[in-house]
Amino acid sequence: MLTKPPQAILGGAAVFGMTTDLHLRIVTSPPTVTPPVISTTRLSWATSLFYFGMLTGLYPLIYLFQRFSLGRVLGIIVLAWGVIAMLTATVTTFRGLFVQRFFLGFTESIMPTAFMVVVSGYYTQAEQTMRQSWWYSATGGWTVIGAALNYGFAHITGGSLTKWQYLYLLAGAITALFGVCCFWLPNSPASAWWFDGQEKIVALERLRMGQMGVRCQKLKWGQIREAMIDPKVWILGIMMGAAYTVNGAVTGFGPLIVSTFGYTAYESLLWQMPLGAVCFVSILLTGYLSLKVPNIRLIMLVTCCLPVIAGCAMIWKSTWYHHAATPIAGYTIIGFFAPVTSLTVSTGMANVAGASKKSYMAANIFVFYCVGNVRHFYRPSRRERWANGYRSSVPSLSNPRR
Repeated sequence: MLTKPPQAILGGAAVFGMTTDLHLRIVTSPPTVTPPVISTTRLSWATSLFYFGMLTGLYPLIYLFQRFSLGRVLGIIVLAWGVIAMLTATVTTFRGLFVQRFFLGFTESIMPTAFMVVVSGYYTQAEQTMRQSWWYSATGGWTVIGAALNYGFAHITGGSLTKWQYLYLLAGAITALFGVCCFWLPNSPASAWWFDGQEKIVALERLRMGQMGVRCQKLKWGQIREAMIDPKVWILGIMMGAAYTVNGAVTGFGPLIVSTFGYTAYESLLWQMPLGAVCFVSILLTGYLSLKVPNIRLIMLVTCCLPVIAGCAMIWKSTWYHHAATPIAGYTIIGFFAPVTSLTVSTGMANVAGASKKSYMAANIFVFYCVGNVRHFYRPSRRERWANGYRSSVPSLSNPRR
């Protein structure tokens, strides 16, 4: 999922000095209070506004996706997304970042639904979970790659820009390049340029056997109404929203959370790699098992939630001493929340027929996904005040002499 970097690098940028440059972290306690109380409410809003943007863009952009050429719509929107990501380097205030994050989310809103509909339009029900897992596993893969890139950018000493500005320029350029590739994406197997005439017939017959239909650019309001009263559409949405209440905190505050365990800014970046590896492996593993074992999706979905609950409990109840093993282990196994998305998505796609109904169902799932992500706000507690006091003696990337 090459379009993941712009959304996921905020946590890395935060430890590169963005929080200082844009005043995202402010001291709210009197000067006499030691350690000081640090408020990250602005950083919380910067994270959450991304998902407010997704909520705003989901249905209008899905309408464009359903109504017009798939490749052109995706290409234009992903190009715009890449440009918006690169423009982050021009932001000078937290208010400007709020605007940028909203429109970044607005343009990303179509991506998960588009990939879901594309996969369901080429593969049978039995094959879809594995194929969904392949593209969604890149969220974990890019967490690993992004952590390595962040570590490399942390050692930049020259240039007129800050480290976090270079980071956004690279992520935006990668996204824009992917947008150019999207222009060659066909609407359905019937127009796939890599199939000959006989292969197109075979591809369509495979879908006809499952009675799932092929992509149609006409918006069918009867299917929309049917989706709105279909209980499983709402159940899947609630499942997604409930499972993803943890994602916003991990995405927006990951390196900051790890730094409160007594790790330096450099080390907190590298500790994102095990989390990403857990996401990557668990997504592919659940996809493979769903391909080999019939009717196992819901069982795996419930199973993947258990390590997440355990990881949150480990962070919550453990002692945060210097380089404590328990909270970092709990933080790492939280990565099992990632397969929940691919399993929820594939469950919906394998049980819904009709292009318009699929599009509505996918959009509905990601509405709840956004709601789950915007619930979090980072409130300073006694433990966090202690951690902030501890970190005052730890060098930061933005101020190495601190």
